[in-house]
Amino acid sequence: MSSGTLTRYQQLADELAGSIRAGVLRPGDRLPSVRELRRQRGISPSTIFQAYAQLESDGLVEARLRSGYFVRARRPLTGQPPEAAQPSGRITPVAISELVFELLGSTRDVDVVPLGSAFPAPELFPFEALARGGARAMRRLRPAQISGALTAGDETLRAQVGRRYALNGVSLQTDELIVTNGAMEALNLCLQAVTQPGDVVVVESPTFYAALQALERLHLKAVEVETDPVEGVRLDALETLLQRQKVAACWFMPTFQNPLGALMSNAKKQALVQLLARHGVPLIEDDVYAELHFGARRPLPAKAFDQEGLVLHCSSFSKSLAPGYRVGWAAAGRYARHVERLKMMTSLASPIPSQLAVAEYLVQGGFERHLRHLREALKTQHTAARALIERFFPKGTRMTEPQGGYFVWLELPPGVDALALHHQAMAQSISTAPGVLFSADRRFTRHLRLNVGHPVGPPVRAALKRLGSMAREQIAAAGG
Repeated sequence: MSSGTLTRYQQLADELAGSIRAGVLRPGDRLPSVRELRRQRGISPSTIFQAYAQLESDGLVEARLRSGYFVRARRPLTGQPPEAAQPSGRITPVAISELVFELLGSTRDVDVVPLGSAFPAPELFPFEALARGGARAMRRLRPAQISGALTAGDETLRAQVGRRYALNGVSLQTDELIVTNGAMEALNLCLQAVTQPGDVVVVESPTFYAALQALERLHLKAVEVETDPVEGVRLDALETLLQRQKVAACWFMPTFQNPLGALMSNAKKQALVQLLARHGVPLIEDDVYAELHFGARRPLPAKAFDQEGLVLHCSSFSKSLAPGYRVGWAAAGRYARHVERLKMMTSLASPIPSQLAVAEYLVQGGFERHLRHLREALKTQHTAARALIERFFPKGTRMTEPQGGYFVWLELPPGVDALALHHQAMAQSISTAPGVLFSADRRFTRHLRLNVGHPVGPPVRAALKRLGSMAREQIAAAGG
């Protein structure tokens, strides 16, 4: 919604909310009185009261009797993030796809509040600039470029991607890069390159459901490793697992892991790569969220520490620039030629128009500016959504606090069935991603992954309030 269509109270509420989230107004600060704002702004008391009521509803301020309105201190629902899972270590055949199709197929409905979606709000992306750049590039297209882009991808695009690796301190040869139809094709090709049917693959606990779908499609078995909600894979647990079990590969997301949002430190990433190198185990690194960091610098990938060519690094522009364009890539180390051959035997090549549009955008130099705006928007939405969850969800709810991306992972109190909550919510046009999707043996029955990558306007506020209410109703019905 543009500022021209906001009411006066909404404009005032948005302005004050921005000051709170930017730290200009800090927890405990008193907001200007109605009399002060009326004199300064020339607006009516009713407008000011409506704005303050909106801020209070959003969990950003609190009213104190006969004292006025104050910026609310952030009070987490508990002092702790969700507990780390304790996977059994058993090898598990994977059969998750039907559940994924059943539970997430409805998220495509535009009338559904997309808390279960895997993508942030489309209005955050520069589609018009991409379209203009794509049109310019297509007008310049030479026929030789089409055959030249088979199978590894457009040369200019690969050079731009390689440049971004170099700027991030990762040295690799451009011919190591293979452009793919999004990160999922890259990840699937890399998985296929290092496994045979029946092999065992280590995944995080919880893990991204698409990783489980990929294992299912290739007739692979999963073994889950303990994963800390803040710091990622527990290396001691992984080492124990590698010592007792023959493993073909690991599929991990060391940076802003989906669904946890966990971030492994650089030291842990280096130790992870060294541990796997000692055991000769390839690492498939899913790194699609790294550009969405809230800190000053992009976290290094595990690929930065790879000395043996065992890290197959996969990413895309789908989460950071161009959803729907399906432009991804693999930097597959010693397996690059094998991945390229698999690409040739399956999809042969990725569409030229989308590659050229993204390459043109990168060449024109607007990507960093776009990323700054995107990160700020996601950080703001994160803060607003967390405040509402703290306000509306039952006491005892645990919640992650990622430093990037756009997901939060909730552990709900005993008495809540997240799958039943999902079905209740869908009946009211609210989507969620219940925890059972994120484990081969369908654990995490009290967990939800929520997408906070959409503006926290009235629909999202109402949806979070209703979810919290339904969770409390379940607890009451269970006698809690």
